[in-house]
Amino acid sequence: MSCRSGFVFSEDFTNYRFRDDHPFNQMRVVLAKELLEASGALEEGDYISPRYATEDELALSHSRTYIEAVKKAGAGLLTEEAGMEFGIGTEDTPMFDGMHEASSLLVGSTLSAIDAVMEGTYDHVLNLGGGLHHGFKRKASGFCIYNDGAVGIQYIREKYDCKVLYVDTDAHHGDGVQWAFYDDPNVCTVSIHETGRYLFPGTGNVNERGLKEGYGYSFNFPIDAFTEDESFLSVYETALKEIMEYFQPDVIVTQNGADAHHLDPLTHLCSTMKIYEQIPKVAHELAHQYCDGKWIALGGGGYDIWRVVPRAWAQLWKVMVDDTPFQGELPNSWLEKWQPQAPVSLPGHWHDPDGSYQAIPRKNEITEKNEKVLEKALQLIYNQKKFNNSV
Repeated sequence: MSCRSGFVFSEDFTNYRFRDDHPFNQMRVVLAKELLEASGALEEGDYISPRYATEDELALSHSRTYIEAVKKAGAGLLTEEAGMEFGIGTEDTPMFDGMHEASSLLVGSTLSAIDAVMEGTYDHVLNLGGGLHHGFKRKASGFCIYNDGAVGIQYIREKYDCKVLYVDTDAHHGDGVQWAFYDDPNVCTVSIHETGRYLFPGTGNVNERGLKEGYGYSFNFPIDAFTEDESFLSVYETALKEIMEYFQPDVIVTQNGADAHHLDPLTHLCSTMKIYEQIPKVAHELAHQYCDGKWIALGGGGYDIWRVVPRAWAQLWKVMVDDTPFQGELPNSWLEKWQPQAPVSLPGHWHDPDGSYQAIPRKNEITEKNEKVLEKALQLIYNQKKFNNSV
């Protein structure tokens, strides 16, 4: 399968930077892009230049009072006390110069991706600069100032009047997007994440199913800490196929955080590169099956920016283009350029070697717990199928 795929990129993505020691570092986008170039999988004609989101577009999902606060913070005009009301100036989301402009570019890059797909220029578009899923209407949260996913989905609803399936495989719950559409039956949100018992933001329980007309269109799969590849993929593949058949979307938006890997410093899951080959393959297949290929993929979390994120996001692009993940060794030119700057030894291969992490003694117990989560989260769909079969 060969698809028309576009890659949104700007060197200015790195302007979204809180401080030198902050875990959210957009250099990972540059590393992934250069890994793709060195591998011969990304060419000049694949690039899409992003634009800045307008204030009216930001207001699709954020209050104008909040937007003004972000503008003031980026100009050094917001006090620390005033910023706390809006989640700005915290340990997670410090103020920085030009934060409104940097954040608006990330939102605009997602809107550029959306237009490129919805207007038929491309089947799929990847925007690794996006995926900031924790931002709220009037508050920053979890490294996220503006929520490009929420703005983008509302943009699709208003401009193109399409049903949207949002699928979030970040290790952290996609709370900001979920709550933005909690009562909307035309937006179905799916989040597969580490249970909130151990991890920020502490939400994403199975019983968060939506509100009013939106009831039944919010799905959460809080998997247990130390979940490994097989269990993660079993939950993901089963859930996504069932929900696609149930919801019948017009377009898919995926958030592709790369922080479920066992090397990620902020989470407690134990996946390897195997999931980052399979996650996009399933999304790709279902996008063609249900949505005429319409698929917008975003970045997200991922805090081992040297060993994990570039490989995971490069695999996402490769699957978008031809449905075939990379195999074998990483290109020497990329390794030679970046190893002197990396604080860790860079991997030499696309895959992770067997035994790359210590065996998990509770594997069977964790798998059983995740199977129960899957069944409980999909119970509404299963009940509807039984009802339809009985009529």
